[in-house]
Amino acid sequence: MPPAHRYDATVIWTGNHGTGTSAYRAYGRDHDITTDGRPTIPGSADPTYRGDTDRWNPEQLLVASLAQCHMLWYLHLCADAGVTVTHYTDHATGTMAAVDGTTRFTEVVLRPRVTVADPATVDTATRLHADAHAACYIANSVAFPVHHRPHITT
Repeated sequence: MPPAHRYDATVIWTGNHGTGTSAYRAYGRDHDITTDGRPTIPGSADPTYRGDTDRWNPEQLLVASLAQCHMLWYLHLCADAGVTVTHYTDHATGTMAAVDGTTRFTEVVLRPRVTVADPATVDTATRLHADAHAACYIANSVAFPVHHRPHITT
């Protein structure tokens, strides 16, 4: 069994406008996400919940994490299988809805657009998306379906 991995992040609320959380409209949702040796990620709430549209919200970061994890596994599996990927873009979307009185993610759809160097590898490149999905740590950790709808070109 591989060793456990630990990941640290620090979230620092920067939205105190002087009166703290004295009222719902009295404070900002801005915060910074930091960890040692990395650039700070400016975070906020979704604009629906009084967040700043210029900052990342947790929902966007979750969708991005799923897309990143899938891509990194996919590129690894392609390299192992002899599939040369020359371009990869994913326009992922997540859907949240009220379910049983709680708002939650109901699905995330990954839409990777992949270019491979050799037309003979398109079938393998397509199949490897299922393998990447099965290997993705983040997708294996969420309680909603993560679908992938790849498009492969040469």
